[in-house]
Amino acid sequence: MTATLVDLKQMGAAAKSAARKLAASDSSVRNAALEAIADGLVANEDRILAANQKDIAESRAVGLDEHVIDRMVLNHDRVVAMADACREIAALPDPIGNVLEERTMQNGLDIKRVSVPIGVIGVIFESRPNVTIDITALCLKSGNGAILRGGKEALGANLVLAEIARDAITSVGLPTDCVQFISTTDRSIVNEMLQLDRYIDLIIPRGGAELVRFVGETAKMPAITGGVGVCHTYVDEAADVDKAVKIVTNAKTQRPTVCNAMDTVLVHSSIAGDFLPALARAKGMSDVELRVDGRALDLLGQIAEGARVVPARDDDFGTEFLSLIASVKVVDSMDEAMDHMTEFGSAHSEAIVTEDARTAERFLNEVDAAAVFRNASTYFNDGGQFGLGAEVAVSTSKLHARGPMGLREITTYKWVVRGDGQVRT
Repeated sequence: MTATLVDLKQMGAAAKSAARKLAASDSSVRNAALEAIADGLVANEDRILAANQKDIAESRAVGLDEHVIDRMVLNHDRVVAMADACREIAALPDPIGNVLEERTMQNGLDIKRVSVPIGVIGVIFESRPNVTIDITALCLKSGNGAILRGGKEALGANLVLAEIARDAITSVGLPTDCVQFISTTDRSIVNEMLQLDRYIDLIIPRGGAELVRFVGETAKMPAITGGVGVCHTYVDEAADVDKAVKIVTNAKTQRPTVCNAMDTVLVHSSIAGDFLPALARAKGMSDVELRVDGRALDLLGQIAEGARVVPARDDDFGTEFLSLIASVKVVDSMDEAMDHMTEFGSAHSEAIVTEDARTAERFLNEVDAAAVFRNASTYFNDGGQFGLGAEVAVSTSKLHARGPMGLREITTYKWVVRGDGQVRT
């Protein structure tokens, strides 16, 4: 259902009915739907990219920020990646119908705890059209219905992608309405969507802090309200400088507009004199504006001309930049670095670069974040990179899911009890 005039209650009821049938479907049929979506993406690449280019042109015409536009961009490789993700998810084990626990009681009752879909999942997202396919694929595999509401800036591409997905679903005999896309760009529809607790079992916002906060405060159904990424990398006194430069550069520059991109470098004072000049001169860092504290500024005062180094303001720490900006602070210990992460981080992705195994293990054990890394880029915090195929979100919540949310994180369980006339006395 993608009509311009949207009846959300009708969509919700249709999704609820379709989800019940989807949950009872055979795994092979759901996998066939995923393969059909992958084939449809490849066959319709020209349509997808044409719609995406139109979205980008219209967004630039109205002055949309470039970091938002970067998140919108599709190309051949990204279309292929969406198709590959569908096939990877199809190849994963079926997450529903698994017996998680089983016992037979003294009275003869057979009791099993069995994995089942959550039901209908609503996702409100901005900018990134690939989310339409990621959510669709994960929900299909896990037997969940999905109601999707993307941002107006990527509407054209989203509509094409939703059509491809729904055609593929229909082609294998599954109910088309198990996946629906809300086509209206009226913002009031979001508030209405958040009231549909009768039909939507879980709501997930994927966007900036303002959207996440609004959903958390407004939704009548359970919501995953984490995901904002203020990510740090701590360069320890026992770090390999070349390795640290490579990791920090990747975490900041590979794709600076995503939530797992690094925002702040914390560097131990004993290695800062070697590391910071090497970082500022590194290939790929010339376009990054380094907003540095006073101690770092003293160390970077004589670096090669062309590096972009400016004094940091207080609000440069704790900011998710989503652009080629990074803040830098010199610290005197790992404890100081961890205290900084606790105060300014969002519990998304935190990394340490060190060759000292004991220091690394202490960091990994003590830092409270959805994902912690030793000698690796925070850019790895991603469902595909973690072997989940894709993700519905990266959650910074502690209940019920944390980190990249794949198939397991969008299932729940129910108790199945079989008896033969037993009654409780």
